[in-house]
This record gives sequence, C-alpha cells and structure tokens, in this order.
Amino acid sequence: MDHNRSQTSLSGEQLIYAITVPLSTSIILANLVIILGIACNRRLHNTPNYFFLSLLVADMCTGVALPFIPWMGLNRELSFGSCLVAHVFPNFLFLAFLSNLVMVHYERYTCIVSPLHYSSLWVHRSFPLALLAVWAPPLLYASLPAFGWNNWTGPDWTGCCARSEGGEAAPLAECSTNATACCSYRRVFPNAFIYLEVYGLVLPAILTVAGMTGRVLWITRGQLRDIRRLHRSLERGGDGRASEREQRLNVRYARCVAAVSLTFLACWAPYVAYMHVCVAFLVSESRWSESAHIALSCTGIGSMAVVPLVLGLANRKYTEPAGKILQKLRDRWRRRALGSEEIN
Repeated sequence: MDHNRSQTSLSGEQLIYAITVPLSTSIILANLVIILGIACNRRLHNTPNYFFLSLLVADMCTGVALPFIPWMGLNRELSFGSCLVAHVFPNFLFLAFLSNLVMVHYERYTCIVSPLHYSSLWVHRSFPLALLAVWAPPLLYASLPAFGWNNWTGPDWTGCCARSEGGEAAPLAECSTNATACCSYRRVFPNAFIYLEVYGLVLPAILTVAGMTGRVLWITRGQLRDIRRLHRSLERGGDGRASEREQRLNVRYARCVAAVSLTFLACWAPYVAYMHVCVAFLVSESRWSESAHIALSCTGIGSMAVVPLVLGLANRKYTEPAGKILQKLRDRWRRRALGSEEIN
C-alpha cells in the first residue's frame, strides 16, 4: 500500500513539474522582455509605466511561485512554519498581482474617462503611496493565518492522520489534534478566510476590471460615432454614405472588441472555473482527484498570469528593444553564414 502511495505521489509530482515548469519559464522570460523594454526606453519612464512595471514584477513573481501553487491543494508532512510559508507566500503574490492589475486598469481608465484631471489624480501626485497601497494590503491579508487565523490546532480531517494496517484512514475521532505534521490548506486557511478572499476580494476585483474595460469600450464606441459623423459632414456633404475609411474604423473597432472579449474569456474563465470548483469541494468536504486539481490549478493560475503579457506584448514600445537585439543577432548570423560561404 505504501508503494502505491509513493508511486501516486511521484506521478503527481511529475505532472506538476511537467505542466508548471514550461509555463513558469515562459511567463518569467516574457516579463523580463517587457521589463527590459521599459528600462531601455527613457520615454517610457513615467508614472503609468511604473505602475505597469510593478504589475510585471508581481506577474513574474507569480510565475516563479507557479510550480508551488498546485502543492497547496495536496497534503504534505511539513512543520507549522514551513506550511505557513508554503501557503501564505504564494497567496500574497497572487493577491499582489491582482491588486496591481486593478491599479493599472484604474489608471488607464481614468486617463480615458477624465483626461483633463488625469495628471492631478492622487496616484500621480503620490506614487509611492499608491505603490504601497497595491502591495501592503495583500501582504497583510495573506499573513492573517500567521497571526492566528488558522485551523492548525484542529484535527487532521483531510486524510493526514496515521493510517491503519489495511491502508484506511483513521476515523476522525481517533485523529489527534496535532500528532502529525500534516500540511493542508484546510489547516492554514479557515473556511471563512477562503470565502472572504474569493467573494470579497478576488471576484470583485475581476468584475471591477471587466467593468472598467467595458466602460472604456463604450466610450470608444461613442468617440468613433462622433468621428464618423464629422467625417461624413466634411467629405460627404452629409449624404450619410460610409466611406472606406469609416468602414476600416468599424472593422478595427470590431476587432478590438473581439480581441478584448476573447482575451478576457481565455485568461479569466479558467481561473474563475477553478476557483468555484475549489469552493464547491470545500463546501462538500469531499476529496477530489489529484490529477484534476493539478490540471485545473495550473491552467487557472497560468491563464490569469498571461493578462499582463497580452497588455505588454501588444505594445510595440515595450518590445522594441528586444526586437532590436534579435535583429542584431540575426544580422550577425547572416554575416557569419555569408562569410563561411565565401571561404568555402
């Protein structure tokens, strides 16, 4: 029975690293490319890009912690301090990433909604305070289990109790309060903590980002309507016929709406599904397949971490230095290839 358990644990570990290591490496490298682009371009050294740089740092940290996140749903034998670090630190990085994402969207939203009062916003006048506001609250909330809001002294109800000779888990009544060093998210995060984080922090943040994005698209639609009306009055004499330029504007706006909608669904739908599945199993107090948990957690967190990369890689200013470096390397390779051909 122990041999089967060790093989199951090994296969779960291999699955975690097989999914998370390539995904984590891609996220880290893509963030480094965008960070390099901002650092090398002095024209990008301003407050909006500093907020985006903070988001990239949080996203890169999330990529570093990605291989450890699936372990949070699995039971392990760890001490109290190690178990807290294994759960609190990844949770802090995730909340900090979400907080930075909301701040970036809020800053860009106010730039479009209130362009005249944009430079006088508090996030521009007090940038260090705004930066502290996106990093300190996630750290404080994620650290609450370390200050006593945990179930560590409760029974090992998640299958970490000592097993009998037949391999069956011991009954709940026979579980000692702290006889085993069982590390489980149920022992670190109480149900109230999880509910508050999911429905009080995460979902409102996602809905806020969606609401600001929808509002920006609606404003863009109104501005596009005004441009079309002005264009018709100047070039068409008000006959109401749409020119090729107007049609191109309509097509571009439709593509923008489709791209934003598909990106939002592709990046956030897997995570929202994973989050609700976790809550459903938490309510039912039933255990689920390790493979399903690993696949859902990796897909959900990984897709969410792609959001800043989509925002960054879509801007040519951020990728211009990396493009120049690649072009130089390509030119060198071509020169070497031509030189070797001439020698031969």
